[in-house]
Amino acid sequence: MKLIYKASDINEAHIVSGMLRSNGIEAHVGGYYLQGGVGDLAAFGFANVHVPDEDVEQAMLLIAQYEAASKDNNGTVSKRDSVKFFISIVLFLVLIVAFLLFLFW
Repeated sequence: MKLIYKASDINEAHIVSGMLRSNGIEAHVGGYYLQGGVGDLAAFGFANVHVPDEDVEQAMLLIAQYEAASKDNNGTVSKRDSVKFFISIVLFLVLIVAFLLFLFW
């Protein structure tokens, strides 16, 4: 097994591991229990993803795609997400008004 990815935290390590597994690569997350020794402080550098030697090339390609997709998003909210949020707020307000009309009518 070779170290293929150093994640920023244990959650990201499991995301990368799951992505690799969904593409047929057996992946192992290491360092999971080491983070507990740090206590309430944020632990960095403990979450690692390992793959078998024969899967290193394919895993590196998949991880490069994952990192490129992460950089493309830049934490921005898409227009589609904004519309969904707006519709949710409108529906919530309609429900509140209907409930108040039901109570006081």
